Amino acid sequence: MMTKHASFAEARNQVRAALAAMGSGRPEVYIDCWAKSEDTTLFGAWGPIESGYRRLVETFRWVGHRFKGGALVPEDIVSFESGDLAYTVGFERGEVSVDANAPASMTIRVTHVYRRIDGEWYLVHRHADFPPSDQRTGGVRSVGPDGET
Repeated sequence: MMTKHASFAEARNQVRAALAAMGSGRPEVYIDCWAKSEDTTLFGAWGPIESGYRRLVETFRWVGHRFKGGALVPEDIVSFESGDLAYTVGFERGEVSVDANAPASMTIRVTHVYRRIDGEWYLVHRHADFPPSDQRTGGVRSVGPDGET
């Protein structure tokens, strides 16, 4: 079970640990990072668009059980906190096995929105996709944590 954190930095660290668990097929740790609210939302990388905590839990379990033996590591390009809302924008990268296939490199472009509820930070929205090729260069554009491409 997730230990709740009063600081945004601690919440981000908890999400980091939860994503490592998700990549190894253990979705419950990531589920614990989410607000148990009907206004939580997901625009998932594999297609699901969901709202409401129960629907998100079902989807995260489906996603988590597709993974085995890997870890997803967040690379936040931007993080911002103001009052009771915060967000991160970046990538999740890892070497993961999906649907029992051989481990392969995976990059997901991700925005997370957090809300402070009763003094504790929770995820309330995730928008993720597999980054398309940058049509200007024919490759995937990857911005590092220092903002450099």
